[in-house]
Amino acid sequence: MEPSKLIAVILFISLSTCNAANSKLFREYIGAESDSVKLTDMPINSDVEVHFILAFAIDYANGTTNGKFNVFWETNNLKPADIASIKNNHPNVKVAVSLGGDTVDGCRKAYFEPKSISSWVHNAVSSLTQIIKQYNLDGIDIDYEHFRKGPNTFAQCIGQLISTLKSKGVITFASIAPYDDSPVQSHYLALWKTYGRQIDYVNFQFYAYNKGIGVSQFLRYFDAQASNYKGGKILASFDSSGDGGLGPNNGFFEACTELKKQRKLEGIFVWCADESKKFGFRYEKLSQDLLASA
Repeated sequence: MEPSKLIAVILFISLSTCNAANSKLFREYIGAESDSVKLTDMPINSDVEVHFILAFAIDYANGTTNGKFNVFWETNNLKPADIASIKNNHPNVKVAVSLGGDTVDGCRKAYFEPKSISSWVHNAVSSLTQIIKQYNLDGIDIDYEHFRKGPNTFAQCIGQLISTLKSKGVITFASIAPYDDSPVQSHYLALWKTYGRQIDYVNFQFYAYNKGIGVSQFLRYFDAQASNYKGGKILASFDSSGDGGLGPNNGFFEACTELKKQRKLEGIFVWCADESKKFGFRYEKLSQDLLASA
């Protein structure tokens, strides 16, 4: 082949690879607000990769916090046997656990406040390994929203935790769930700067923006966060109750269709299955149908 033609082919392949960003990943939080939702209630499109994210495991025990995680999600229908069953029946399903969240049992804020980096990482690796193996989980999600330690401490603790769990083969993926708030962003961007290569997905909480934003504003927000977390797989998101951001009845799917046209739709995630049950999970079905056609 002539050198000029070879260069043209290489450029075409490279551009095609760079532009092929659409994926078929659907993720949803479950277990934070209700003990009645079952994994078997959830729609699961066989042409989509589905992640259910248990909300939450929190490093809080006997009034103290230092990396000793315990289960705080509703376990009535989210027991190890339930997780094993859904994964056995649906090979495209994986299950993760989210760490932190907003509050501990709705009573106090779930603070990130390690006594030291080394002790927190040691305790977190130990306690989470036990939970992950007991529940047959595949990954972790980081959803701390309140901080009593600075960005560097957060970056080192979370980064070392993810790296260690991956190197030991305990998890196969990790995600983060930031939103547009200065203290929150400062912590997650510090983590991204140092350990971004270890983070597989960014579950950016676009529903934390003010309720009533339009499609064009959502797309501007999406591009801004893709720039902040440059190189990351940024997922589009909505709150199934439509309480914030761009709701599923107000243009969210139109925005995702546009992202798909631009080959930027890395996936969709939803907060949360507990709220979606009253809607018959119709938005989950719409999301998965859209992704399956990506």
